[in-house]
Amino acid sequence: MIDLNFLGRPKTKTKFKKSYKDVKVSYLKRIRWAVSMFYFGMGLCFATWASRIPDIKTALHLSEGDLGSVLFALPLGQLLAMPFSGKLVARFGSHRILIFSLFFYVFSLTNLGLAVAAWQLSLGLFVFGIFGNLSNIAVNTQGVYTEVLFKKTIMSSFHGMWSFAGFTGALVGLGMLAFELTPYTHFLIVAGIVLLMMAFNYNFLVKAKETIQVEKKKMFSKPDSGLIWLGVIGFCCMASEGVMFDWSGVYFKDVIKAPGPLVILGYTSFMIMMAGGRFFGDGLIQKFGRKKVLQISGVMISVGLFTAVLFPFIIPATLAFMFVGLGVSTIVPTLYSVAGKTPNVSPSVALTTVSSVSFLGFLMGPPIIGYIAELSSLRFSFAFIGIFGFLIALMVTRIKAID
Repeated sequence: MIDLNFLGRPKTKTKFKKSYKDVKVSYLKRIRWAVSMFYFGMGLCFATWASRIPDIKTALHLSEGDLGSVLFALPLGQLLAMPFSGKLVARFGSHRILIFSLFFYVFSLTNLGLAVAAWQLSLGLFVFGIFGNLSNIAVNTQGVYTEVLFKKTIMSSFHGMWSFAGFTGALVGLGMLAFELTPYTHFLIVAGIVLLMMAFNYNFLVKAKETIQVEKKKMFSKPDSGLIWLGVIGFCCMASEGVMFDWSGVYFKDVIKAPGPLVILGYTSFMIMMAGGRFFGDGLIQKFGRKKVLQISGVMISVGLFTAVLFPFIIPATLAFMFVGLGVSTIVPTLYSVAGKTPNVSPSVALTTVSSVSFLGFLMGPPIIGYIAELSSLRFSFAFIGIFGFLIALMVTRIKAID
């Protein structure tokens, strides 16, 4: 047993298969690369699904409201896994749970391509959500460990890899459409790529298992209030992000009336700026501080979404989606970094609290958009989500944990 005072949690003890304190810099970089690849693999899986949503919507003859109902299966899976994911990661180690959950995340992705009815797609998305939650907690726990080993802020760059995977997934999706491959064939190819990434990198994950008092609490014990508020900020951010993932293509097709391949322009511009913002985000935070960067980011989200609503044309809407991408880029990585270093709380349990609340926004935002669009219009639903950016800026100002 090694007392990990250097993790900033004096009462936390963790079992390691090896010590990382005196390893070479080159080995630390290899660890960082391996963890980055797992972020990339997760992002590629989700982006692959998102890139084929318009096609699957058409193939299954779903309306906006029907699609919203189907997409709601994802947060249901998320909710089911929420009480258990942090406990499992703390009990068995994030490296083990990550391998297990990502394998089944990939497998459930392929099953989505087999759906021929709405109920089948809903069932597939439900399972996809369960393993997505487990993978999310495990990979972000790995991110926290790696950030501590480097003794500087690098969490944003990890999420940058997730975003870069989203951009890559969009390009691959465009290529698959050009070759007229079915979603199932597309998903199988991506699954093979992710499994290869896992095979080449799993040996370099941080091998640690937490054993702390918080694990002995009741399964449904009251979470830390500070972590809940961090999660609420993440909810607002990821609701905006989830809408861009699932509805940007539909928005450009139905509202902007973008021709042919330009339908994917909004999503692509969003992903490029989100990925770029995350790779530069760590430096901006170190220079200007977390609070100021997060406040500006919240305002950018609102300005971008309202611009797309007020000016539904290709050029202004593309620029607006780029603004939204920059706005969401640094918020969630910063929240995870803060949560993972909460004193006397297991990083996996802290991340479960924050990321689970946050991901509810990511997963519930798209269905809500569908319902609002069914009742009014897609433009009005985007304007509704636009309010969340201003709420982020307001809440960041009032939370002391964000310095």
